[in-house]
Amino acid sequence: MKIPFKYTFRSFKSRKLTAIITVTGIALVVFVFAAALMMAYGVEKTLVSTGSPDNIKILRQSSQGEITSIIDGETQGIIRALPHIAKGSDGNLLISAEPVVIINLEIKGGGMSNVTVRGVSQSVYQLRPQIKLISGRLFNPSLRELIVGKSIDDKFEGAQIGSKVRFAGDEWKVVGIFEADGSGFESEMWGDSQQLLNAFNRGSAVSTVTLKLDDIANFEEFKRAFETDKRLKEFEPQIEQKYFEEQSEILATFIRVLGIFITVIFSFGATIGATITMYSAVANRTVEIGTMRSLGFSRRSILSAFLFEAILISSIGGVIGLFLASFLQFFSISTLNWNSFSELAFSFSLSPVIIFASMIFAIAMGILGGFFPSVRAARLNIVKALRAG
Repeated sequence: MKIPFKYTFRSFKSRKLTAIITVTGIALVVFVFAAALMMAYGVEKTLVSTGSPDNIKILRQSSQGEITSIIDGETQGIIRALPHIAKGSDGNLLISAEPVVIINLEIKGGGMSNVTVRGVSQSVYQLRPQIKLISGRLFNPSLRELIVGKSIDDKFEGAQIGSKVRFAGDEWKVVGIFEADGSGFESEMWGDSQQLLNAFNRGSAVSTVTLKLDDIANFEEFKRAFETDKRLKEFEPQIEQKYFEEQSEILATFIRVLGIFITVIFSFGATIGATITMYSAVANRTVEIGTMRSLGFSRRSILSAFLFEAILISSIGGVIGLFLASFLQFFSISTLNWNSFSELAFSFSLSPVIIFASMIFAIAMGILGGFFPSVRAARLNIVKALRAG
């Protein structure tokens, strides 16, 4: 004979205080768990969206990031002669040789942090159509001017339109602010590549070369032509989106592992709370359990009823924790990108996988906390249970 579910719900209502305390504990743990996963996913999503699946990025082999890659002028000329590079409306190749440097800027709230400055050519706006100027104007290629991502404008002193940023022994005027669909480019400053090369006395040596193919389906053929040329053996072409996806792995993995480690520690407290709640339920309902056993309810039914109650409590806590965590999507934070050694702004991001993982984690806490009390309830002696009243 099975115990009806309404008995479990009635029992839950009769112990509101202890149930609420347990639900709150589980909700807080799930909130922290989901927040850590959302943070890691936010980093991944930001960096992946930085790259385009249609662009090819070329950099020196084994370089950990753009700032550790160097491509000399002669190599750039060889790359330009490769097949399948697309041309813009003006007939010029859609290719951007980009020097990348790191400078220090003062944070509005105090302190200093690193910011990426990227030198780009005029074709970059066709290579990266997600770049949209939201204020001011584009930089003049013949002047030392910059446009800045909106995350830089929000966080750093002296990065607003009309301000001057001093680096490489000169002052660079900020003339515009751009957005890039929430990608990592919003955490960068952009100026003319030749101006940047001259300022840092780098000759013609850039960090990376980004180009667009006439058809991304020709990537393998382009790659074969690239690898066949022995002069390019120290360099490698990658699909830009894949490159930035790989760039996110180290930081995202660290955030995820650290978050889960902290959450597991917190989960012990929530599990203990669930255990105490369920043991209390068993102690307070000893006579009820004895009565149900005498009416013919099996031990398995008793165990299932109490275990279901524990899962119900943890599920409610999981839903509340996820509901609270979902509001984190309205907030943006920044951290140091370990590959570029510069500031990266990103938003918390929720996904179906995170929702599923959080609920499984909540239910697991309920099962761990409710199993032994449920077993104790199922094993109560009928006569002793009835006498307890």
